[in-house]
Amino acid sequence: MHQKRMSMPTSWRVPKKTNKWITATSPGPHNKQSSLPLVVILRDMLKVVDSSKEAKQILLEKKVLIDGIARKNLKFPVGLFDVIAIPENNEYYRMLQDSKGRLYLNTIDEERAKFKVCKILNKTTVKGGKTQLNLHDGTNILASEDYKTKDTIKVSVPDKQILQKLEYKIGNVAMITGGRHSGMVGTIKEINVIRSSKNNVVTISGIDSEIETIENYVFVIGEDKPVIKLGE
Repeated sequence: MHQKRMSMPTSWRVPKKTNKWITATSPGPHNKQSSLPLVVILRDMLKVVDSSKEAKQILLEKKVLIDGIARKNLKFPVGLFDVIAIPENNEYYRMLQDSKGRLYLNTIDEERAKFKVCKILNKTTVKGGKTQLNLHDGTNILASEDYKTKDTIKVSVPDKQILQKLEYKIGNVAMITGGRHSGMVGTIKEINVIRSSKNNVVTISGIDSEIETIENYVFVIGEDKPVIKLGE
């Protein structure tokens, strides 16, 4: 229920020594390690409010949208690739990750705020024999059998209609979302399948180096180039 700043997750890119306490995230689409509470984004990162009381007021007035949906919970967890919009101020952002694994907001335009990218973590069969895609942000979407786990889909927000499929394969562009090389973007050069309980190993080719990482950390974001605007 409580979170001290000195022990907050390393992914939180906010000052540690300004206050003793900081708001913790509530249960939601992202876990605590990979998300930021909405009030921290508004107060500490965007600085559009000076206090949690002011943040609560603008949230109750439905002035802040996360993936196109007005959120009223101060502790709502906002995670990687989520879209934050304040239409009244004409401000739009996408949550990205820097080279130290910390979450930060990248400014985008209104058109880019109409979609996001989601990784397919699992597929399940639901009533009627339909296929359901289970995405990294907690969303479930009904789709055809053409989609595979580890693929990425570009979806519209807030209606979550599939706009494009980005396959998990050699030659496509991916971002590393975990480990010591978090935030690095490059081309998938090789996928080494390990015939054991160990994770498969993927080689990512960057501008001036090649990095090996586990498959779980690879998030496809484009084919010949990223479909999203990148920041740092």
